[in-house]
Amino acid sequence: MISDTGEQLGLMTPAQAVQIARSKNLDLVEISPGADPPVCKVMDYGKFKYTQKKRAHDAKRHQHQILLKEVKFRPKIEKHDYEFKVRHVREFLGEGHKVKITIQFRGREITKPELARTLLDRIKGDSKDLGEMEARTSFEGRTLTTIINPTGKVLVKPTVEKAPGDHETPPPAEETAPAPEVKA
Repeated sequence: MISDTGEQLGLMTPAQAVQIARSKNLDLVEISPGADPPVCKVMDYGKFKYTQKKRAHDAKRHQHQILLKEVKFRPKIEKHDYEFKVRHVREFLGEGHKVKITIQFRGREITKPELARTLLDRIKGDSKDLGEMEARTSFEGRTLTTIINPTGKVLVKPTVEKAPGDHETPPPAEETAPAPEVKA
């Protein structure tokens, strides 16, 4: 038996333990029923449940969830489109998310899978500072997929600094209406 202050009260019968708990207007809670003899504690059970719920809520709030983001490519992608999509891959990795790279084949592009492999190598090279590619790359039907895991480096978005001559346009001045004339 453990008291509400945390001191050991020793072995006692259940009736004695209940009597001590009632005298303090608290509850008798069995902490470890598997022990021989079972361990009980005198406490406010409602307060105990409340603090447990608060701790669980706080732990969940401070937990970071890793999301899986997907970016789709084509084997014959143009330079600007490639740079645009790789920029998104880098942003997602910088935020700590996993990125699924999907390369879709259309028509006769499927006969040249080496184009997709070279594209994957290019993506890997352009994002190697923020993420590393998983070993497995799967070829399912007309798509080639792989996943890039973040390495833990966080990408900070650059802030745009204003030049000394750049000022926001001031809001338009309020027009004041002439004061009404008061006749006495």
